[in-house]
Parts: sequence; C-alpha cells; structure tokens
Amino acid sequence: MSMEITKIIKQGSSLRRRALLGGMAGLTAALALGAPAASQAQETDWPTKPIRLVVPFPPGGSTDAVGRMLGNLLAERLGQSVIIENRGGASGTIGSNVVAKAEPDGYTLLLSGVGSNAIGYALYPQIAYQDSEFAHVSLLATGPNVLVVNPSFEAKTFKEFIDIVKANPGKYVAASSGSGSSGHLSMEMLKQVAGLDIVHAPYKGGAAAITAVMGDQVNALLLNQDNLLPHVEGGKLRALAVTSLERNPAYPDVPAIAEFYPGYSAESFFGLSAPAGTPEHIMEKLHRETVAAMNDPAIREKLEEVGFVVVANSPKEVSDFMTAEIRKWGDTVKKSGAKMD
Repeated sequence: MSMEITKIIKQGSSLRRRALLGGMAGLTAALALGAPAASQAQETDWPTKPIRLVVPFPPGGSTDAVGRMLGNLLAERLGQSVIIENRGGASGTIGSNVVAKAEPDGYTLLLSGVGSNAIGYALYPQIAYQDSEFAHVSLLATGPNVLVVNPSFEAKTFKEFIDIVKANPGKYVAASSGSGSSGHLSMEMLKQVAGLDIVHAPYKGGAAAITAVMGDQVNALLLNQDNLLPHVEGGKLRALAVTSLERNPAYPDVPAIAEFYPGYSAESFFGLSAPAGTPEHIMEKLHRETVAAMNDPAIREKLEEVGFVVVANSPKEVSDFMTAEIRKWGDTVKKSGAKMD
C-alpha cells in the first residue's frame, strides 16, 4: 500500500472518530436537555381521571366523615373527582383487601384505620392481605377512646374506678361497640396493665353501647371520643380517662390512663394508603397534597373540635407507626384471647 493511500485512510478514520464523538456529545446534550421535560411530564401525568377512595366502613360514621372531608379537599387540589366507595364489613378488612389487590396506579386509595390495618391482622387469622401490600401515604389523625360511666356510678375518678373494680372481681360489666373493636381491646389492655377482672358486654355498634350505659344496664364503656363528647358535655355520661398518651384537647380535665400506667396508649387512627408498588412520583404528589389538605382549616378545625389530633406525617413515619401498632394490638389480642363473635 502506498504512503499516500495510508495517509488518506488514516485521515478518514480520524474524521469518522471526530464525527462519532461529536454525535455522541450532541446526543448526550439532547438527553440532558430532555430530562427535565420528561420529569415534568411525569409529575403532571397523574391524575388524569377520577380517583376511588375506599372507606372500609358503612356511611355515617367517623371514618366515613373523615374520608369525605379529605376526598373533597383532594379533589380540589388534584383537579379530579375523588369518589368515595364504602366497602364495609369484618372490621374494615373487606374494603382494605380491595385496595391491597388493586392496580398500583394511584387511582385506588384506602382510608386506613386501626381495625383494618392494625387489629385485623391478629383478629382475623385468615386475613387476605398484609401490611407489605400497602404503600402508606400519611397518618391523617388520631383520637383516643374515652372511659365513661353513668353519673350515678360510685366511682367519680379514674383511680376510684380502678380501686372499686379491683376490690370486686367479676362484678362489673364494661360495654363495647363490638368484639374486636378498639374500645373492646382498649379495655383488655387496661385489664392487663391494671390487673382488673371486668366482664365484657359487646353491643352491635356504639349507639347501642352508649344507651346501655346511660340506662344503667352496664357499668362502663370505652368508645371513640367524638361519639361520646355530646353525651359527656350534656351530663349524661361521666368521663374518667382517655386512652391517649396525653390529655385530649376536647377533654382537657380528663386524665390520660398513661398518667397512672406509663406507656399505656390505645388510640384509633385514620391514614391514607395506596397499593404497594404505586410509582414514586405519584406517592410524592399524593403525600404533598394530602398534608396540605389536612392542614387546611376546613378539615383541621372540624376534626379538632371533636377531639381528633391532626398528624399529617411522612410515609416513613406512618410506616413505622403501622409496624408498632400491629405489634401492640397483636400482643393485646393474643394475651386477652379475644375472638370475633
């Protein structure tokens, strides 16, 4: 091969290398310029249709009310309708299973709670889902159960109640809104820490249990604070203690059981959860808008005036909270031998 041909080949190879490197540099620059646009598109591609919020209890209760308030605010903030779907039954586990098995696309959400996402795992051995099947968005709010008695009951304080029940094992009867409810298991937890022997009388719902205490048919009741507040304020029931770690703003003069038995905590809670595997950009947007909605005076004031404490925390915090709640309520169920009727 002549030196001239060799020179031409080398020059051609050099030109091709420069062209290739230049093309790669151009492609890299184009990709870099396109990355923010792709990221921005990802942020805005959800939601593009109505969202289904499953409330795993019938219409009319506290869970339903919270779900509807949150749904209205999220609809305003996200620009899409949020349709409430009440799927009650089995302490909320039926509706929760619907969400656990749903497509993780951000269009099916769950108003999670103590019954379906903490107590249920221990109370229903054949439960069809596990906590790992959810991506928790935020803990929305918590609320204690309140220990109440008929105003004619001899105990005027929580300490007197404990002393009287201890002195008369098996004599007194405590109602609940049903076996496996947070009120029932709150009493089981109290029996364990205080060494009480008190008979459990499950009723079909909170209203029936309240009527039984006001009618002096049973001696005591542990039930959600919002359901009891009007009866306590009206003087028809006497509040002796709350089950939160600290006193509740709606019951400022009522001590926490934890003041007598440190660490005692047995609260109901509301959370927002999605199916596990929901894309990160959807979770981030959903969390951001949920926290903003919970801090809106329209929902915060309504919840606080009936004794709920607004939380609105991070996905990591609510996941850790769920793990601790599952363990705590599971231990209570196991030690008490509680079963569904």
